[in-house]
Amino acid sequence: MESLKKGEITYQHLGLRPYKEVWQLQTEIFQSLLKSKLSGNNHVTNYIITCQHNHVITLGKSGNESNIQVPEFPGVEYVRIDRGGDITYHGPGQLVVYPILDLEQFGLSLKQYIYKLEQAVIDTLNAYNISSGRIKEYTGVWVNHNSDHPSKIAAIGVKSSRHITMHGLAFNIHPDLNYFDLIIPCGIVGKSVTSMEKESGNSLDFEEISSVYLSNLSNLLIQK
Repeated sequence: MESLKKGEITYQHLGLRPYKEVWQLQTEIFQSLLKSKLSGNNHVTNYIITCQHNHVITLGKSGNESNIQVPEFPGVEYVRIDRGGDITYHGPGQLVVYPILDLEQFGLSLKQYIYKLEQAVIDTLNAYNISSGRIKEYTGVWVNHNSDHPSKIAAIGVKSSRHITMHGLAFNIHPDLNYFDLIIPCGIVGKSVTSMEKESGNSLDFEEISSVYLSNLSNLLIQK
């Protein structure tokens, strides 16, 4: 992809990786950008990391462990982390996107940035004839969002310091949704989780959808 006009972006596509490995990479890049900005450099390079994770449950800094439904489950890691939000699951078939961006380079507030993360999912789903939208009380993207039974298809949890972000978005393309039964996703009682594969009823190309999402996000970031 071409460099963005408002800020240079380096894309790193990591494939299937353990959560802690990618978290460490994010943290190193985040701390490096933050240090550079604090030293007076206002033109730091921005990053977008994409991956899938091995089975893991993560709990945000304001999360509640009571939202873990099954305390121990073989093959699923449990990690407490420093992002916002509550509890979520990551696993194969889920696109995880970690933008490490200086939002000032893009003229964005944190709220506007989160809106664009969500909008890129909505635009991607539209391209595959899946209707989706937002629910006022919650972050993320929902299918059947105007009904009494919405289902979450993308979750968001971010951290920001001096307008530099880390953590990001988890977009369910074709994960095994049974793993979400181990938790109360995002701590929201009575709301289900879905995927593109479930909604479309078709087998989907993960790499193709990932590319569509990143293209949509890139275009949204450069819009005023």
